[in-house]
Amino acid sequence: MTTGSTMKADISLIGTPVQAGTHLRGCAMGPAALRTAGLVEELEALGHTVADLGDLSVGAQQGRDAEVAAWTRAIDAKGYEVARSGSFPIFMGGDHSMGTGSINAMARCARDEDRDLVVLWLDAHSDYNTPETTPSGNIHGMPVAGIMGEPGLDFLFDGVDRVGVAPADFHLFGIRSVDRVERDLLARRGLPVMDMRRIDEHGVSRLIGGVLDDVRVRNAKLHVSLDVDFLDPTIAPAVGTTVPGGATYREAHLIMEMLSDSGLVTSLDLAELNPFLDDRGKTSLLLVDLVTSLFGKKIIDRAPPQFGAGKKTPWTHAA
Repeated sequence: MTTGSTMKADISLIGTPVQAGTHLRGCAMGPAALRTAGLVEELEALGHTVADLGDLSVGAQQGRDAEVAAWTRAIDAKGYEVARSGSFPIFMGGDHSMGTGSINAMARCARDEDRDLVVLWLDAHSDYNTPETTPSGNIHGMPVAGIMGEPGLDFLFDGVDRVGVAPADFHLFGIRSVDRVERDLLARRGLPVMDMRRIDEHGVSRLIGGVLDDVRVRNAKLHVSLDVDFLDPTIAPAVGTTVPGGATYREAHLIMEMLSDSGLVTSLDLAELNPFLDDRGKTSLLLVDLVTSLFGKKIIDRAPPQFGAGKKTPWTHAA
């Protein structure tokens, strides 16, 4: 079920306490922090039906790579099951390596319906390193490269019915930290990159509006993957990879409000929340606030935007 300002959703929360993709401990506590911050209660207060499916588990694994691959299998299987049932999956992470499983699950669902999957990756980083190019060795800096089929990352999808996402359908938004080799790979592969300079120059509404127009015209599915470090660290400190100059409180809410108005989002990741690094729960509470904006919470009611050829939209600009 898609989101929308008037539609009541059937939502399933899937805890994905992954931290094998990073060298820092704490991301495994992300799902618990979101529950403690009131995610279930806030969504139910908006009239939605919420089922908390608990946390997935993969047991003991032989090595980091095997553990991340096991998480991909588990997240893919549960996400596919939930989405096929008609429920809206919210994957509560966990480091951003979780995205290999959640996105593959949604790509499989899209394939079943003969539709495309578009991904909106809200992140300070492009996460397009490979085992050969990574300066840190952390797999949470590689999921986009893995999804795109870069060499050395096939192990992430061991035992998974792997479905790709077209590079042109993977929108990197809010980027402000890219390694040199990543930059070269991104240019060659043709992924759309909306870095913070482009956002400063053109504005959130115009850029997000363009993505939404494309999704609507093509009747594609839309997966949103939100990394905490997309947000400016002054408002969201609970992440191990902070980068100054991120999205402001209002920019983040505007994105969620526009996504809500569109009614096009079919699944959501909440990644990289590390409660060990938080300040009295402020990041967890902000994420809950953003999710409720996605699911219809608003300041005042207003007419929904019009999409399509010949329609004036709030992000229409003169040539």
